[in-house]
Amino acid sequence: ITGGPGANESVVITGTGEAEVITMGAESGNILWRSRVSSEVLARPQYGDDIIVARTIDGKIFGLQSSDGKLVWTYEQSVPALTLRGTSAPVIAGNLLVAGFDEGRLTVIELKTGKMVWDTRIALGSGRTELERMIDIDAEPVVADGIIYVATYQGRLAAVALDSGRIIWTREISSYAGLSVDDRAVYITGDDSAVWALDRGTGNSLWKQDQLLARALTAPEINGSLLVVGDVEGYLHWLDKNSGEILARVQVTKNRIIAAPIAVDNIVYAYASDGTLAAYTAQQPP
Repeated sequence: ITGGPGANESVVITGTGEAEVITMGAESGNILWRSRVSSEVLARPQYGDDIIVARTIDGKIFGLQSSDGKLVWTYEQSVPALTLRGTSAPVIAGNLLVAGFDEGRLTVIELKTGKMVWDTRIALGSGRTELERMIDIDAEPVVADGIIYVATYQGRLAAVALDSGRIIWTREISSYAGLSVDDRAVYITGDDSAVWALDRGTGNSLWKQDQLLARALTAPEINGSLLVVGDVEGYLHWLDKNSGEILARVQVTKNRIIAAPIAVDNIVYAYASDGTLAAYTAQQPP
């Protein structure tokens, strides 16, 4: 299993390195069906409107019938010669699918048909080598109030209108880890492991936390009035959401936390690369 899990109340969906999408019953764990796709699935499959969506590393997105895994549609974009090993998971927003691709392209697709609604370039590669020109979108986009927030590696962070593809604002911040959004701000982990808070409406900086540089931080997860990130040495760090101040840390394991933590009902779940799964609660500041 290399991608997932995606889930809803009835099914759990995973992708494999053998180019399969597998669905299981959420209550039983029994395999419901397997469907063959074109290549390895690294991103989390998504479920919406009776369609299961899987992204493969060769630049394709597959829309599969949720009942039996039969192919409904395929969408494809070209893949450059050199990319980061990873793909951002597509995001379902109503009857639309938001997908980030290599070469800094953001695309919105009709979920039922796979027909492209619009496509825009978030960043342009620069430099003399293919390595310098990599601008992959490997961080999962976030959709909030009709705005898509998306980041590229060696490129920029952008706020984009969901209905039209119009770019509202941009910031020169490189990220492959990911971002979170609340009513006030966009929180993002840069490729140097600096954590930023930016105003949602303008992109202006609210604060920057650079005391965790080079720790290979995960995307920040919102935990009430806190943010939490994992790092290369197996630590979780809690930050004040308003100031960026580091308030607490705990070492889950001595191995890297690659996946972003998940916060539900003030419980933070963290999963490390050695298979350790842990749950923590944090006392919220007044």
